[in-house]
Amino acid sequence: MAGIRDATAIVGIGQTLFARRLDEDEKTLACRAVLAALDDAGIAPGEVDALASFTMEETDEVELAKAAGFGDLTFFSKVGYGGGGSCATVAHLASAIASGQASVGVAWRSRKRGSGPRPWTNTTVQLPTPAQWTRPFGLLRPADEIAMLTRRYMHEYGATRDHLFNVALACRNRANQNPAAVMYDRPLTREMYMTSRWISEPLCLFDNCLETDGALACVVVSRERARDCARTPVYVHSAAQGLPAQHHGMVNYWNDDPLTGPAWTAARHLWKHADFTPEDVDVAQIYDAFSALIPLSLEGYGFCGRGEGGAFTEQGALEIGGRLPVNTGGGGLSEAYVHGFNLITEGVKQLRGTSTAQVPGAATCLVTAGEGVPTSALLLTNRS
Repeated sequence: MAGIRDATAIVGIGQTLFARRLDEDEKTLACRAVLAALDDAGIAPGEVDALASFTMEETDEVELAKAAGFGDLTFFSKVGYGGGGSCATVAHLASAIASGQASVGVAWRSRKRGSGPRPWTNTTVQLPTPAQWTRPFGLLRPADEIAMLTRRYMHEYGATRDHLFNVALACRNRANQNPAAVMYDRPLTREMYMTSRWISEPLCLFDNCLETDGALACVVVSRERARDCARTPVYVHSAAQGLPAQHHGMVNYWNDDPLTGPAWTAARHLWKHADFTPEDVDVAQIYDAFSALIPLSLEGYGFCGRGEGGAFTEQGALEIGGRLPVNTGGGGLSEAYVHGFNLITEGVKQLRGTSTAQVPGAATCLVTAGEGVPTSALLLTNRS
């Protein structure tokens, strides 16, 4: 990964509307997002020769390439583990372009989670091996698994629901500034949070991400090509994936310490190949399928010490003007949940200076994928 440092840049981003239900199918949504990203970059579809997406993506490379009018493809990859793969799609493209396998790459995610089925509801499919040790005993959904980790975190380190509320509030406040966010016109109060229904205790309604239809995409090219594109380049400074030894799904209970999840593994590699440290990060887009993942990720990526993630959220630390503004578009909790891809595009907006909740002078951004599952992360910068 040292070979990709600032060698490539994200030069185009695109997205569809976000809503609980959109009429168009996933393929159509994917095409709209991809073509919007290419238009944003000023690059013709016929120049695309590399693709990267999720293994859970329903729109495959062949169908997208035909529908969008791509040229010959010389690189294509898919990344597993749901939201853990978001940043890795960009990393794969960056590696391919830096090594000369391709010149113009597109990563995308199209999803109808709001109006579509939930993966765990298909009881006709045989349970994968890890799920045989969890679902028969009541851990049916990701929310149940993260709830168990959250309760342990609270027990061991004294994190409270007020800390989780700080996370949910910061995301909602940023969504209230973002007209594209599902929760744009819906403020959140502490009373609303504390009196909302449980989804899986101790996680309440507002600790859980939205259910959203929508699609997003980004375009990656070489550093040299980026100079001629229509938009300010956002360079891929460092990238990493992380799968800890003896990892076991979201519950992670086969590890010696279940609370040191994949973020810790990814972070070691990410910072190893970076020219800056957590103290130099101006803004972060941290995967927030559940509010508890942000304190855990703050620790894993080195912004605070072990067990200090809850306390880190106090005194407006996650808000604009705080120690580390996070999820400035609203994140999965309040903008849209499309497996974290909107965190990548929001990171690009911050470094272009075009976010609806702009951090003044932002030059460096951390973007993370799903904590609790094999994950990935990006360090982005606008410094040439």
